[in-house]
Formats: sequence, C-alpha cells, structure tokens
Amino acid sequence: MMFSLSLLSATCAQATVMTPGKLTVGSDITFPPYEYLESKTPAGFDIEFINGVAKEMKLEPHYIDTRFTSLIPGLQAKRYELIASALFITPERSKVIDMIPYLKTGESLLTLSDSRFKPKKPEELCGHKVGSMQGTYWLEKLHTLSGDYCAKQGLQPITVSEFATDPQVTQAMLSHAVEVQMTDAAVASQVVDKMKGRLQVTSDTLLYPVLVGLGVSKTSPEFKQQLIDGIAAYKASGQYAALVQKYHLAEPEDADIQALKQ
Repeated sequence: MMFSLSLLSATCAQATVMTPGKLTVGSDITFPPYEYLESKTPAGFDIEFINGVAKEMKLEPHYIDTRFTSLIPGLQAKRYELIASALFITPERSKVIDMIPYLKTGESLLTLSDSRFKPKKPEELCGHKVGSMQGTYWLEKLHTLSGDYCAKQGLQPITVSEFATDPQVTQAMLSHAVEVQMTDAAVASQVVDKMKGRLQVTSDTLLYPVLVGLGVSKTSPEFKQQLIDGIAAYKASGQYAALVQKYHLAEPEDADIQALKQ
C-alpha cells in the first residue's frame, strides 16, 4: 500500500529511486531493538524510523534482509538504495559510501550474571574470550587494544571470536564459548531484558561513543538530498522525538555532527 503524504518538501515529491513509488532498504534484521522480525514482519527502531521517513517521501519501503558484512557491498551493487541497519559512522565507511547521521550510541559489555568476571572497561579484557558480531567498528579497537595495551602491560592478548549475527554471540556466551559479549548499548539492554536475569551489563559507561548513520551511494547525491529532506519533515512532525524516547536512544547533538566535518 502506498503511504500518504503528510509533511513533504517539494524536493521530496519526486524521489529518485530505483523502482517508482518504492524505497528499497538493506538491513540486517537480526539486531533488536534496531531491526528484527516480529511475526515475520520487520520491526524495531530503524524500521519504524524508515517507515516514517518513507511516508514523508511518499514512498513504500521494501526491506531486503542482508547480513551486516554484506550491507555496503549490496549498496554498491545496487541491490537497494539505502542502508538502515544501526551502521556506525566511521572514516573507513565514509570513504566508500555517504552517511547521514540520525542517532548517537556506544557499546556495552555483557556477561553471564553468575560469571566471576565482570569487566567494566575494555582494558580489563586482556587474557579473556570476547565475542562480537562480524563487521562491527569496535573489532578493530579490540584488536588494537590487545596488541598495544595488553602486550605492553605484559598481559595475555584478547581472544576475539566473530559471529554472523548478534544473537549467535549471545548464544556462544550462554554455552561458555566466550566470556564476554561486546555489542551496542541499546542492544545489550534489550538482550538483558529478554534473558530475564541470565545476563547483565557490566560496563558502567558508554564505550566508544559513535554516531549512527543511514548509508547511501556516493553516486546518488540527488537521492541523498531527498532523503535528508524526508528526515527533516519527519522530525518536524514530532514523531522522531517520540520514537527516540520510546527506544531510550539519543539524537545526535549539533556538536557531534559538526565534529564529523572536521
């Protein structure tokens, strides 16, 4: 069903998309609370956000479930025109795709509730087994920490295990294949609630704060601007602020966005 128009800027009225009337979105729909399946229907923050923005653009969103490491290659291959999948904005990613900031988040450390090891910061991970989803930006930070900090302190390196999806990391920890899970703070909070006391967040601050962005091709500047206009219209309606509050997330501050331009 085609979404109706509410607050639509003139530049959004004829969005340049691959399929007229549709917005094709790549997303790894295994990452609650950002994106997941609920009764076989995509749900979560990113899904609600894009549904709202698409409505402002007078487009119908169509989601293509894609594993995280394949998201950017899929965009470059034109399987979809937009990535909406809790994609952190990093210099490396910004070299190959354009990114539009829309959230601010960071990482948390999770362990089994009955574990003796309850790290509060990454520096405590030396000599321990840590699990993470493949393709995340903090993997490089963990490897750097292991090679630099741990080695210089005369400590054992961090053993990092990568998994295709975040739920697989959680399962690995439940089966004692890893001791710690590093994941997005909002995801960690959701996992703890879902597991009903079996897991807990042990870090006491937001680790490696970062902005989250939508990904678009560098060859589609017109579409990027249309998307920006759609986001602005969605925010002006007041729905974005309500959505961020619903999921206990944070909107980027002007200073955060300006820092990306430096």
